[in-house]
Amino acid sequence: MEWIDAATAAERLGIKPATLYAYVSRGLLKRRHDDSGRRSLFDAAEIEQLARRGRPRGQPPELVIESAVTALGLDRPYYRGHDALTLARTTGFAATAEWLWTGDPTLLPEPSPSGVPDSEPAGDAYARSGEARPWACDPEAVRAAVAAQRDLPDGILPLDRLQVITTVLGASDSLRYHLDPESVTATARRLITGLVEALPALQQPQGTSIAERLWPRLTPHPATPALLRTLEAALVLLADHELAASTLAARVAASAKADPYAVVLTGLGVLGGQLHGGASYAAERLLHEVTTPAQAPRVIADRIRRGERIPGFGHSVYKNGDARGRFLLDLITQAAPGHDRLAAARAVLDEVRRRRLPEQNVDFALAAFTEVAGMVSGAGEAIFAIARTAGWLAHAMEEYANGTLLRLRATYIGPPIR
Repeated sequence: MEWIDAATAAERLGIKPATLYAYVSRGLLKRRHDDSGRRSLFDAAEIEQLARRGRPRGQPPELVIESAVTALGLDRPYYRGHDALTLARTTGFAATAEWLWTGDPTLLPEPSPSGVPDSEPAGDAYARSGEARPWACDPEAVRAAVAAQRDLPDGILPLDRLQVITTVLGASDSLRYHLDPESVTATARRLITGLVEALPALQQPQGTSIAERLWPRLTPHPATPALLRTLEAALVLLADHELAASTLAARVAASAKADPYAVVLTGLGVLGGQLHGGASYAAERLLHEVTTPAQAPRVIADRIRRGERIPGFGHSVYKNGDARGRFLLDLITQAAPGHDRLAAARAVLDEVRRRRLPEQNVDFALAAFTEVAGMVSGAGEAIFAIARTAGWLAHAMEEYANGTLLRLRATYIGPPIR
């Protein structure tokens, strides 16, 4: 069997590389990676057969956008060519976000065989981000965002708070319409910091990293070093995922030259959908029903009987399993091996596998983490949203540079035009 690289395959088919990868995501082509895991290879015979058939028919049209931010592999994303799982082991969220925004190779450390040592404080991520000091948001803007939440209903979910916070932070930023890369990067640091610091604190915040500042706003329980590193890793793993629904919406907003706060508001609005970031909240609710491991078979059986999908399982891209979910669950197991909520999550996993249902995804692992950490309801969505803000703004910077409005077209199926 002869294997050819992506550029050769795209040239033979007469399409752009982005379209080639769209064919992969739609199941029209298979690919594998070379020994480095970074280079895609295609079966030359399969490419030749597709070239003879011509453009695939019977498939819905697909918007293809060229991007240098993230590529999707067989079971994981690659941020500007770097394996997201490797970054989660070796690099903090701040450095990963800066890498997504700038592509500056000096931001990332050389990976060590053992990954991040247990003794390394999460705040050291900032030392690797090229920042002289931690990210900051002006205190006046944070106070205004906190004040804007005072009359919100009790029990409101963190994701709803984040939309209010984003609006207030945007209204207080006189530089919001500066769309050059350096200005957007500065806005991104301010916005992510403000999103975290304007959430209600459940215990005294300590530390400088985003993970250290976010932890006390999602749970009243003190953090262990291992659980804090798990939160840092979750932020890295969720920072971007190519053209997910919320990212596509954010890119459309950015193509219209909407400011970064409006771009993030657009992403937040889509993220809460049940088929996107809202899946982590649904997985939380599932785990709440499984109060003991013995209840897992009944809970899963009841949902199947009602014709409901099992949240946190299956993935539209990773048909054979989401490596991010496995990686995160392994970290949780290392951090809290005997925790009763982890045992409940494992029981759900076992029951789903017994029934030969799809594999877990990162949403389920995120829900398991929030359960083990004793976090507030909807904490998984908040972690997802704060992490993904980094990706949304990386994609926004590409659209600002493109200078072309993204305009999709509809296929009209209504009454005849008279």
